[in-house]
Amino acid sequence: MQKVLIIAYYWPPAGGPGVQRWLKFVKYLKDYSIEPVVYVPQNPNYPIIDASFVNEIPKDVKIYKQKINEPYGLASFLSKNKTKKISSGLIQSKNQSLTEKILLWVRGNFFIPDARKNWVKPSVNYLTKVVEEENINTIITTGPPHSMHLIGLKLKEKLGVSWVADFRDPWTSIGYHKKLRLSKASAKKHKYLEHLVLNSADSIVVTSETTKNEFLNITNKPIEVITNGFDGDIASDVALDDKFTISHIGSLLTGRNPENLWLALEELCNENEAFRNSLSLQFIGVVSEDVLQTIYKYNLKSYVNLIGYVSHTEALKYQEKSQVLLLSEINSPDTVGIIAGKLFEYMRAKRPILAIGPKGWEVSNIIKETNTGVAFNYNDTSNIKSLLLDWFFKYQTKELSVYSTNINTYSRKERTAKLANHLYGYCI
Repeated sequence: MQKVLIIAYYWPPAGGPGVQRWLKFVKYLKDYSIEPVVYVPQNPNYPIIDASFVNEIPKDVKIYKQKINEPYGLASFLSKNKTKKISSGLIQSKNQSLTEKILLWVRGNFFIPDARKNWVKPSVNYLTKVVEEENINTIITTGPPHSMHLIGLKLKEKLGVSWVADFRDPWTSIGYHKKLRLSKASAKKHKYLEHLVLNSADSIVVTSETTKNEFLNITNKPIEVITNGFDGDIASDVALDDKFTISHIGSLLTGRNPENLWLALEELCNENEAFRNSLSLQFIGVVSEDVLQTIYKYNLKSYVNLIGYVSHTEALKYQEKSQVLLLSEINSPDTVGIIAGKLFEYMRAKRPILAIGPKGWEVSNIIKETNTGVAFNYNDTSNIKSLLLDWFFKYQTKELSVYSTNINTYSRKERTAKLANHLYGYCI
């Protein structure tokens, strides 16, 4: 059985989508004759904690840990709440305080590529011995944070190992990158490091075709698209909410604000008494203040149920019993290749997906391919309204269902099989 070393920042008990991709790969890699060895920080500053993920770590996996020094503890003296939001990517675009502006400027210009940069050198020193003792020939780094890729770069230069760089999100084209108040020199350094990583790795794994096409303009190294997926059995025979619940699971950031949906809902509430009496807007996770204010502007405050962050296990239950599942993405050409991990868990829940995002969004193609819902762009209100009314009538007669197709290809085990094939093709 071949060994691979996986270098990651997010690992249980971290919560959120970032931890799940490699936790699930680690869970299934042995089924394909690959033994994962994991390296993660010993004392990380995770913005979200979900202890339920700890139980999913395979008992026999070897995990190496080392201390990391992060600046967020120091920055929290200025504002603990704002520091936590910035570290999790929840960046307000309006009415930023002076403290927020300072924190963003420091984060963007002093910590390149990110706030974990000081972990690179000690990790390379530590892992040199691990790679030799474990007889490892292949390493995998996953980012963001993209400092993980710099660890891979240095290990490849030092030891000559094969290296796969996994990008869960793009680097310089990701939405929040533009909000970091970068100087020209800092922006140039990010571009340089991105180019260096993409041209030094033996192969690259990305989560969307859009990111693949973007990277093909930077490198000629082999690039494999492996999306995220869902784990566990497909839901069936679940008792649904009595209310016409439209639920969003996860962080609803400032830019992910489908104002056309809020307008459509306001009009439906004004025009249809039964709809007005049945509607419930359920938010499981962090919701930006900008988004909430927009929802309230359309007189929907009385329908809002802010549940906050729950464990992943609980989140799955909310998905399964909701009438409709909402997925939104920032309305920008930069986000057409962003495919949220929750999309695949929504598929597993077998509830209709209402997706709102940019024109050309890859999510639209996946939803259409799997027949799991309908996707719209941000300038479409009338068709959203018509669809919701149709779904509401079906809800009233208990006929609101999903007849999905081909979703098993997005199971975590099938995704791992694709990863294993890529590893054997290029590295192992």
